Amino acid sequence: MKIFVLAEHRDGKLNRATWEVIVAGQHLAAHLKGSVSAVLLGRDIRGLAEELAAKRLHEVLVVEDERLAEYTPDGYTAALIEVIRQEAPAFVLMSHTYQARDFAPKLAAALGKALISDCLGYRVDDGTVIYTRPIFQGKIHADVRFADDPPYLVTFQAGAFRADEIEAASEPVPIRAIPIDLSPVPIRTRPLEVFREAKQAVDLSSAERIVAVGRGIKSEENLALIRQLAEALNAEIGASRPVCDSGWLPMDRQIGSSGQTVSPKLYLAIGISGAIQHVVGMKGSRTIVAINKDPEAPIFDIADYGIVGDLFEIVPALIKALKQLRE
Repeated sequence: MKIFVLAEHRDGKLNRATWEVIVAGQHLAAHLKGSVSAVLLGRDIRGLAEELAAKRLHEVLVVEDERLAEYTPDGYTAALIEVIRQEAPAFVLMSHTYQARDFAPKLAAALGKALISDCLGYRVDDGTVIYTRPIFQGKIHADVRFADDPPYLVTFQAGAFRADEIEAASEPVPIRAIPIDLSPVPIRTRPLEVFREAKQAVDLSSAERIVAVGRGIKSEENLALIRQLAEALNAEIGASRPVCDSGWLPMDRQIGSSGQTVSPKLYLAIGISGAIQHVVGMKGSRTIVAINKDPEAPIFDIADYGIVGDLFEIVPALIKALKQLRE
């Protein structure tokens, strides 16, 4: 059973979501006793192919063409249609990025197949893969499955799988070029300058430790205490949406469905109740520690360690203990 994973890249670099979806492919291959291969589209991408070949894959499939030098939905869809027709994979896995959201529906329609998008994970029941995806703005999780024949097209949310769980290969896997003639394909759009948001003060997605605060902090003045803890941990500060909406922290510190998606080694949630909109942005954290005075707070459902109590008593004690460790 063939499982294909689309490797996304920009400016000569593979994005983090690519490694996450490869992990999804590796896990699925283990469950179904299949093989997982990466599909790489572009031009002058040999270096990226070699980077992928260092991971535990069956092979890396490369399609190089001048029309793939820059991403366009027409070019990517045409190339992937041919790859799928020639190689007949059972699954085509993608990250739920802006790029995939742009072309994946077009690809599914062209193939006459269904697309299950924005998945949080999956399970296998009697050989059938059941996918979990949020509906109603994340308030409910629905289990869905394909009712037709392969190929099955799936996109996974950022953070659904951990990039650091990717398995390396004992030796480089084969890189195979797939010859595809894209000259007859009409490219109806021309990419302009890539849109970039205003530069953020911090990229929380690359932080190893994050101290995140919610409404339990009560007022902006109390952030001084959180800053002391973050400094003691050498951590970045994040927040739930209400804190940023109140103007206590800038919007680029917001974590959640309408903010940044993070997966640090340590995520310390202070005074955060654990609404689903926040959880989807940090659920991929390796170790989650929650401090909340409400023992029924949803954040404890996903926390590895929980402390029920007054943060204004607990945080100063943590700061004192951390300082003593450094002395």
